[in-house]
Amino acid sequence: MKDILQDLSYSQTEELVLTLGEKKFRAKQLFDGINKGRRISEIPGLSAEFRAKLTERFEDCPAEIVRTYKSADGTEKYLFRLADGNIIEGVLMKYKYGNTQCVSTQVGCRMGCKFCASTLNGRIRDLTAGEILSQVLVVNALHAEGKIRGVTNIVLMGSGEPLDNYDNVVKFLKNVTAAEGLNISARNISLSTCGLVERMYDLAEEGLPVNLTVSLHNTTDEERARTMPIAKRYKIKDILDACTNYFEKTGRRYIFEYSLIEGENCDARHAEELVRLLKGRPCHVNLIRLNEVKERNLKALGDKQAYRFLGLLEKGGLSATLRRQIGSDIGGACGQLRAGYLEGGEN
Repeated sequence: MKDILQDLSYSQTEELVLTLGEKKFRAKQLFDGINKGRRISEIPGLSAEFRAKLTERFEDCPAEIVRTYKSADGTEKYLFRLADGNIIEGVLMKYKYGNTQCVSTQVGCRMGCKFCASTLNGRIRDLTAGEILSQVLVVNALHAEGKIRGVTNIVLMGSGEPLDNYDNVVKFLKNVTAAEGLNISARNISLSTCGLVERMYDLAEEGLPVNLTVSLHNTTDEERARTMPIAKRYKIKDILDACTNYFEKTGRRYIFEYSLIEGENCDARHAEELVRLLKGRPCHVNLIRLNEVKERNLKALGDKQAYRFLGLLEKGGLSATLRRQIGSDIGGACGQLRAGYLEGGEN
């Protein structure tokens, strides 16, 4: 596979242009064209010779949309084909305040969470910073409609564990928030992790005050380990300590995701324990209706029971919400579209 031009910052693009014997102003043409979601071969104003030099070294299209699924509520789900043929997926969710895009950071995932289809075949490889950015650029181009940004918010909650691909994810965050690029505020970006503690401390030092979201999904280490193998390595106490540090360093409150799994984590005892763990912390609990994965034997909690659990948390003094279901008519939690596509043997 060739290099990814979208990996480069603006200053690195300037260096590249000069190295290839072009005038410095060509860097802005090139960088602006890339950030409008264009292929190298589609950027106007570049000479055929310059384009040839670029496409000899760099991928013309690092991430191409090969399938789009549109929901009645406006949600759009995408399958992207990378330059090496690997498939990843993403989602665009439309809200009153803007459009939020969920992006993938790895092809597959090695964390092994039993409620997630992304882990079924393990991690194939990490995405580069430019491959993560390219997902945003192509979707942004579809929805910009004359504006700079059709995508206003980003969540790193697609396939992969972002902190397991730390260097590329941090580089992506720096590039997507750069003034010369899309210039999306770090405060409009959320990063979801299953709790890689050392990397949570590292992220707090990066000067990137993104919203930190931690997949908790249970209230004791033993029970958490039944559905999240990572719990055998990182204890809940260590995760909470890392969250405290993140708040102290960034001033950003943190969010806990909690998928409601019948018979696993959502009786009154769990609600009481969750209140005990989190009350008084600068955090929010986002309850999620489980999207059932056919390869797993986990069942979703009914709506009535889900709202009862929410009520117990609120009564206990926690800030909590039950995530509304969007795009349910076009199917699948994270990883399920990709799994179905690959299972079908499509090219």
